[in-house]
Amino acid sequence: MKKSVEILGLPVISITEGRELGMSKTLLIDARNGLVAAITIEDEDWYRGVKLIPYESVIAIGDDAVTITNSENILKLDDAGDYEALLDDNIRVIGTKAITKSGTIQGKITELYIGDDGKIEKCEITGPDGNTSDVTCDQISIFGKQVTVIDPNGEQEKKTKPVIQPAPAAPQETPKEEPVEAPKAEEAPAEAPKAEEPAAEKPAEEPKAEAKPEPKKAEPAKEAPKAAPAKAADPKQAAADKATEERHRRFLLGKKAARTIKMDNGIVIVEAGADITEEVLQKAKLANKFIELSMNVQ
Repeated sequence: MKKSVEILGLPVISITEGRELGMSKTLLIDARNGLVAAITIEDEDWYRGVKLIPYESVIAIGDDAVTITNSENILKLDDAGDYEALLDDNIRVIGTKAITKSGTIQGKITELYIGDDGKIEKCEITGPDGNTSDVTCDQISIFGKQVTVIDPNGEQEKKTKPVIQPAPAAPQETPKEEPVEAPKAEEAPAEAPKAEEPAAEKPAEEPKAEAKPEPKKAEPAKEAPKAAPAKAADPKQAAADKATEERHRRFLLGKKAARTIKMDNGIVIVEAGADITEEVLQKAKLANKFIELSMNVQ
């Protein structure tokens, strides 16, 4: 089990290529499942967009480095579609308020403890008085963007359930009653033929129940898979492209151009050393010079 502070800031090493690929920067949290989905890294080309390592691709996290197999384990933003929603949520956990379901603030989350499989094992809470305490993953209901909801009774409820399950006492009582009722079994044959009459009515009802679902359930099962998948693909791709463009735009705003960028017809988009504004970004986009501008900032 590792603290988050023991993971961040370490060099990322490829053990097959023998080179350093960057530094671990942040943990990408899957709040719904309570685990670390990936580690974002920072390298020489950090300004070109986010790069991340799926946690399942990490071989080991040591005292001095994070090791992976090779550089192909690193995903660029365009290839990280499965992690796009988590990047947009940007839930860090550390720094959020820790509050119980009853509405009592316990303090702030100041540290995470991560298991070898990426599971968040427990969180450290620092109270208003400066004292620290730990809560396990079982006691956490929700990892939110601003608030972490705690259920202190989460573990206790689970422990009480198995105690209620010693049901072997029930079958011990039944064999004691059977020998007492055994001599009275002679009176049972009078009731036995009566039990056969309702049994004859049940098979008569069964064929009617089987005849109804056959024609009705066959038709909707065939129609369902046709329309759904085709419509869902386009909006996701459009949203991903829009999110990527927005991140590049936020990165470039306020930076200065490293050199003069011109349109193909010679019109200057931005002079070297000038600030990059919304107007400059719009001109660069219309002139297909957005990537050239991104590579020449300071």
